[in-house]
Amino acid sequence: MKLFRTVYRIRIIAASLAILSFSTAIVAQDDGAASVLQRYGNLDIERIGPTIDGELGQKYLRRGNTYSNLERFEEAIEQYRKAISVDPSLTDAIRNLANTYYYLERFDEAKPLLARFIRLQTTTTASLIAAVTTLAELERSDGNYAASIAFDLRAIELDSDNDSQVHIMANTYNNAGEADKAISVYQKAIEAMPSNAFFDRSLGRILEQENRIEDALQAYESAAAKNPDSDFYSKLVESTRGRL
Repeated sequence: MKLFRTVYRIRIIAASLAILSFSTAIVAQDDGAASVLQRYGNLDIERIGPTIDGELGQKYLRRGNTYSNLERFEEAIEQYRKAISVDPSLTDAIRNLANTYYYLERFDEAKPLLARFIRLQTTTTASLIAAVTTLAELERSDGNYAASIAFDLRAIELDSDNDSQVHIMANTYNNAGEADKAISVYQKAIEAMPSNAFFDRSLGRILEQENRIEDALQAYESAAAKNPDSDFYSKLVESTRGRL
């Protein structure tokens, strides 16, 4: 009986020590992530280095997604930030955090995360196209045209069937007195969608506005060649030639 009690006590002690060890490991793991988060809490500053703990990053990501589905967005943000801190290349966490900030109209916080997500992409996906298009729109809305033009041109490359976005981009730049950027937009669009004669016509209009009549004529001639049955384009060519 004494032997049985002794063995029983040993098993209880061993089990208690195992639970204590497991709990300590979890706390240490969370504390480690917390210290990293404290150090790299400003996610505008990217940490360059190896992943600290990929599994822990995934755990924080799942927690963030759960909170997001419950519309507990501040708690979701906290979990996504932790996920990125322990795994700075965890693109799902970066994208979801950016999307959360965007949904909350915290655009200045969303922009660097969108840029970070874009830099980490190696293949063309719907998420990449959405990120590039969104960042371009945000920068354009802020009047940061020097930054937005690069993303706009890339958006045209990535989503070459979206002709409506081209005119929005070009009109925004032209109305803001950035005709050179509007011209670049239409030139890129013509590369991406060469059969679209209206791009050539629109390019010609801006070139003519800038008093670049010979260049405008070339654009109109290109539009007429792509749509030879159009009286509109042929007359546009004739009238422009008459001005030279």
